[in-house]
Amino acid sequence: MNQKNHSSDNVPALRFPEFKGDWNEEKMGEIYSFKVTNSFSRDNLNYEEGNVKNIHYGDVHTKFQTLFDITKETVPFINSDISIERISEENYCKEGDLILADASEDLNDVGKSIEVFNLNNEKLLAGLHTILARSDLGKFDIGFGGYLFKSNKVRTKIQKEAQGSKVLSISATRLTNISLDFPSKDEQKKIVECFSSIDEKIQALKKKHSLLEQYKKGVMQRLFCLNHDLPDYHDEHDLDETQQINQGNQENHKKSRFRQKDGSNFPEWERKKLGEVLEIQGGFAFKSSLFNQGNTKVLRIGDINPNIELLKFNGASSSEIPDIKYLVQKNDFVMALSGATFGKVGKIIDKGIAYINQRVALFRTNQCLEYYYQLVQTDDFKNYINSIPTASAQPNISNSDILNYEISLPCLEEQTLIANFLSAIDEKINHTQMQIEKTEHWKKGLLQKMFV
Repeated sequence: MNQKNHSSDNVPALRFPEFKGDWNEEKMGEIYSFKVTNSFSRDNLNYEEGNVKNIHYGDVHTKFQTLFDITKETVPFINSDISIERISEENYCKEGDLILADASEDLNDVGKSIEVFNLNNEKLLAGLHTILARSDLGKFDIGFGGYLFKSNKVRTKIQKEAQGSKVLSISATRLTNISLDFPSKDEQKKIVECFSSIDEKIQALKKKHSLLEQYKKGVMQRLFCLNHDLPDYHDEHDLDETQQINQGNQENHKKSRFRQKDGSNFPEWERKKLGEVLEIQGGFAFKSSLFNQGNTKVLRIGDINPNIELLKFNGASSSEIPDIKYLVQKNDFVMALSGATFGKVGKIIDKGIAYINQRVALFRTNQCLEYYYQLVQTDDFKNYINSIPTASAQPNISNSDILNYEISLPCLEEQTLIANFLSAIDEKINHTQMQIEKTEHWKKGLLQKMFV
């Protein structure tokens, strides 16, 4: 690709070398005509059966890909008892149509759109809080509009046309006057091919990420002996990644154990409470009125994510300096004890330090800490803490509730093998997530540079 080398405002910063000259500019109303949509709610839709599928605006916001392929998306049907006889044929979606969500509480999402790319001869309608725009295919190649409306310039124009306070909205009338810049159809086709290949890579990475997460969940069910009978012995060492994923998905009901180096079994697992092998350090009650003063980093329940990067904290949370027992550092793990993030677990992944705030639990042990980090992510443990009644309006759990949890516990050497095996899967999951984020960031940069 070539960088822009002249002063015209109607040439993208990044361009395929075989194309020259300025892009065309026309109003959206000169390229798109607007069709009628329906107002069927989620209650009028189902995922089991029907003859006509329906696009709900919520799925445009959160679910569907830029180029909508009906064979690759899960789309609800209109219930059979809902009459659609009055809907004319021209208001059914066609390939090349743009579907925009006309309302959002977030400015970044108002007017978010998809383009209908492949219908596979199925019948589809645009539904509640959507705008259906049909492009002049003599001007726009199929797929181009989908990516054009993801570009920064067009998104900014749509946001400027949005109206409302708590809920923002955009209308077909206001969209009509938005100016759109576009090249020849040959150049459009190249742009679509470029971004389609990037999207395919992102989707492949997301599928891999999902499979790895499914595999880990299956392995955890097989390796951990919590409130169940002891698992049978089964050697995990020689499975490659593909075998692991397949076996993990197909044989989750089997329970597995490692063996010692000489091939013998490890000692039998012991029945214990977590409090016999773990300590929990509760957080310091920082005064919220002093937040954003001083240079003390404070980890609050809202900061808990799977991978916590303390070095990215602002470092100006409180002027108070509590005891060092409240400090967290690399490889420590914490849990949120209340609120919207109740039960969420996170590990410190960098060399920074911070103090834990109240309602954050810090776990410590003289055994294999990684083993217990994995253990508190099991479905058994999650079900246990979710079953504990609370008197407050929000979910809440105490340190003693956690420490009273009963488990069957292997010896330290077997703990370490289990922990290492699961952390190796975590590394693959985290690496794949980084690849996804890197590719999405690259795509975002191209969307800014490849459109006028």
